[in-house]
Amino acid sequence: MTRDFARLFRPTSIAVIGGGAWCSQVIEQLQNIGFSGEIWPVHPRMAEIGGLPAYRDINALPGAPDASFVGVNRHTTVEVVAELSRRGAGGAVCFASGFLEAQQEDGGAAGLQKALLAAAGEMPILGPNCYGFINYLDGALLWPDQHGGECVKRGVAILTQSSNIAINMTMQRRALPIAYMVTVGNQAQSDIAQIAQSLLEDPRVTALGLHIEGIRDLRAFEDLAQRAAALGKPVVALKVGRSGQAQAATLSHTASLAGQDAGADALLRRCGIVRVYDLPVFLETLKLLHVLGPPAGRKLATISCSGGEASLAADLGQTQGVEFPPLSNGQRQALREALGPMVALANPLDYHTYIWRDVPAMTRAFSAMVDPDLDLLMLIVDFPRTDRCSADDWDCTVEAAIATREQTGAPLAMVATLPELMPEDVAMRLLHAGVVPLAGLQEALTAAAAASRIGPPCDLRLALPPVDAEPAPVLVPEGEAKQRLSVSGLRVPRNRRLARAQVSALGGEVTADIGFPLVLKAEGLAHKSEAGALRLGLMSMEEVSCAAEEMPTDQLLLEEMITGSVAELLVGVTRDPAHGFVLTLGAGGVLTELLQDSVSLLLPVTDIMLEETLNTLRLNRLLSGYRGAAAADRPAILRAIRAVERYVLAHADRVEEIEINPLICTATDAIAVDVLLREKEINDD
Repeated sequence: MTRDFARLFRPTSIAVIGGGAWCSQVIEQLQNIGFSGEIWPVHPRMAEIGGLPAYRDINALPGAPDASFVGVNRHTTVEVVAELSRRGAGGAVCFASGFLEAQQEDGGAAGLQKALLAAAGEMPILGPNCYGFINYLDGALLWPDQHGGECVKRGVAILTQSSNIAINMTMQRRALPIAYMVTVGNQAQSDIAQIAQSLLEDPRVTALGLHIEGIRDLRAFEDLAQRAAALGKPVVALKVGRSGQAQAATLSHTASLAGQDAGADALLRRCGIVRVYDLPVFLETLKLLHVLGPPAGRKLATISCSGGEASLAADLGQTQGVEFPPLSNGQRQALREALGPMVALANPLDYHTYIWRDVPAMTRAFSAMVDPDLDLLMLIVDFPRTDRCSADDWDCTVEAAIATREQTGAPLAMVATLPELMPEDVAMRLLHAGVVPLAGLQEALTAAAAASRIGPPCDLRLALPPVDAEPAPVLVPEGEAKQRLSVSGLRVPRNRRLARAQVSALGGEVTADIGFPLVLKAEGLAHKSEAGALRLGLMSMEEVSCAAEEMPTDQLLLEEMITGSVAELLVGVTRDPAHGFVLTLGAGGVLTELLQDSVSLLLPVTDIMLEETLNTLRLNRLLSGYRGAAAADRPAILRAIRAVERYVLAHADRVEEIEINPLICTATDAIAVDVLLREKEINDD
């Protein structure tokens, strides 16, 4: 259901329901932010709250409030929300906890949350277990605590599942203009993606930041990505849950599933949403996008008056994945004219201090560094602390930076190597002039690299696994697994399944049907090498018989041994309930654990996605023919991957895991040598 959040987020009348300190704080913060609408406290026994006269109940209000803060206990919250919905209110923030996020401690929480949803009906609610929101554009909020922001004319929207992190982000001193700060709690009704999409429709919102613990509605998230791209508004995500501890914390805190991190990473890439890994980079990336929009690439130049800073930028840039292209002839000529013969010209550039305090000369030097092929020019400047020093002598750098931006129109940032050395007043001055003030050199370079990764979302809809957990998946014998996958077009070795007792009766037909050398495997084991369940290079039936006697199981698989390998690839698919079916491509065979060389995607995929993924692998050098060696048959590799995808999509109700390791890639073929298949045994009748 698509809900209208307009009244809730841009209210002209607000009801504050409850009598505790939290409710009084909501009223105080409304007054502090300069809310110009009506504020209606509601309490059955109190005459006033926060200095305002209180109404005894919701029916006594002058009208249906646009937005309501429900600051009562969880059981009363359900009753209040039902009354607000009947009255035609625009929406509510449910502050109380103890709903589904507490299900491990309270068996009745799920029923209470179901009752809350029924009570709300079509009326949008945030939470429960959340602080609410702050609208810094219109001076409106439902927020029961202090915050550090101020009203802006345009800015970024930030959504988070953590109220405490939301408070902390409002306290930032980085000059990031925040248009909306919204907490979503356990998302009982309104999903983070649905809320975010409504905020993106505000033309004053320039970019979107998501702090995500878990994604509940994948279809809504796909829709968000498509809408953001259509509006030309970039999205940055800080997705937590990489560690086992973080996943456990997510389950206990928000009642949403963090899922496999590979799935989350693949989902965000598929949606064209850039992922970052800490709050400082999250805020700096949003700031960069707010001012400049997403850059086309990661080609940077830095200019500073210190060789140490130039070297530091070069080293950090290498680790963060940005490029410092050599100076062009035009840059060299203009820089030489601006700086004279004493400065060694390079990128990153140390321009020394010969022109310090000469604003026109500094402007010429900064402008000379501008080039059409650059995506961003960074001026590295650290300001002294003002409580013990004077920053007056640094004002020339600000004036020259602003003049450079005005004269060239080039994407320009001023960066402090240490975050605390970018004063907030200087940052605000730069921001208003269109120069991005970035706090911290490492954060700045990481943000620039992150912004360059924003791209268009994939048009293919995700393949979503069913939520039914029954029956439990079982390991399919390898011979049977290969037969099933071969029907979908996967090339497998010629083979024969047999019992140990049948081996001695084998004759020349094996040579005719399969041929030597042979491979013998014991079926029913996921990891054969460790269990002594695999013998290679058998050149006679006597060797086969001896190997069969040493096998740990009676059910065996005899098959041709594939030779002529160019490289060995891993192709795997796992069911991730939080994100879909995760396809992993990587180095296979003995190199799987040694190289840790893999990339994950979500099904379905396009040929372009597969080609780009293979190209990112270190193994690709072997696949492409390393040092004159034969190249692997790339179309055959793609056909093998497509065969696995075809099987998964056709059996999405049963597949739990597929692993081909290795897929032996030769100059003329790609053969699935070892296949692991786990799936639910469902009666198709």
